[in-house]
Amino acid sequence: MTELDAITERRNKAHARLMALQSKVYAGFLAMERAAYADGALPRKHKELIALGISVAKNCESCMQWHIEQAARCGASFEEVLEAIEVAMEMGGGPAVVSSRFALEVMESAGLRPAGK
Repeated sequence: MTELDAITERRNKAHARLMALQSKVYAGFLAMERAAYADGALPRKHKELIALGISVAKNCESCMQWHIEQAARCGASFEEVLEAIEVAMEMGGGPAVVSSRFALEVMESAGLRPAGK
């Protein structure tokens, strides 16, 4: 099992556990998440790229993985994801540059490739 698979498995197990516990707070969080990422003035793809940038700046590996995968599912290109990471690097400085290394691994795992390659 890869590191990315392990992160996904932990996230899925935690989700299932919180659902089984009928956590009202978690249910509220999921409702907020659905509302936040719904297409509006900004399409979902752009919202996922924003969330990715925040995830890199905050060094949340599970968040980076989730939002890169979601952005890719929404049609984000390699270049769009890379630019979101680069903006996070500028905003977050050295620590965000370190976080970006993990994000690049996730991009590869998600099948994102540079245009023409």
